[in-house]
Amino acid sequence: MKQVKPKKNLGQHFLIDLDIARRIADTVDACPDIPVLEIGPGMGVLTQYLVKKPREVKAVEIDRESVAYLNEHFPQMRDNIIGQDFLRMDLNEVFGGRQFVLTGNYPYDISSQIFFKMLDNRDLIPCCTGMIQREVALRMASQPGTKAYGILSVLMQAWYDVEYLFTVDETVFNPPPKVKSAVIRMTRNSVERLGCDETLFKRVVKAVFNQRRKMLRVSLKQLLGGREGTQDFFAHDMMTRRPEQLSIQEFVELTNMVDAFLNEK
Repeated sequence: MKQVKPKKNLGQHFLIDLDIARRIADTVDACPDIPVLEIGPGMGVLTQYLVKKPREVKAVEIDRESVAYLNEHFPQMRDNIIGQDFLRMDLNEVFGGRQFVLTGNYPYDISSQIFFKMLDNRDLIPCCTGMIQREVALRMASQPGTKAYGILSVLMQAWYDVEYLFTVDETVFNPPPKVKSAVIRMTRNSVERLGCDETLFKRVVKAVFNQRRKMLRVSLKQLLGGREGTQDFFAHDMMTRRPEQLSIQEFVELTNMVDAFLNEK
């Protein structure tokens, strides 16, 4: 069977450097003894190294042409190649409710959606590795006080320890993307509960970073609406700060402040 032609509408950029593929595959070793789910294997450049590891490996691929190629070139994987859209899958069904490592050369245009789904299934996924756009990787791994620190940083680091492992040049792909890539690893931290309303936590984080240059007393106005008492609420010392200056714990405290204010009688 001839090679798969990269499809622009699927955001396919096939990795062609075997050394980098092997290095990415080896990132799953940080979480041994549990199965691996690879997203978007394409022609199996990562798959060929993953299947050599002493663990169960499955791959989910939305491109029918790639599924046919994988079935032909990886006959040992035929029962473990899932021709579906990862974003629509019930992850509890993949390994019968068992935990697994998530990995892959993730499509740039849906990488954030993939990671948000991971967050929703964090009890199933103690470890996530793989390659994404460098800019996104920097945002996910950045710390408070930096320009890259934002929504992704806070939401990911609330539940995972994020490591930026190494940068990947554009030239090792077919076709070459217009930006550099990076390999990351996210390992589940010990947090079971944030200590606040977690749905409101997301709303607060998104609300303030959508106006990241503004002080909190400005960016929170829309979230609080026209309620009475906002003047006293905005008098708090934290309200003169900007979102990139807050740690995750301070976002938890801010969420509890907002929650208490919204529920005052």
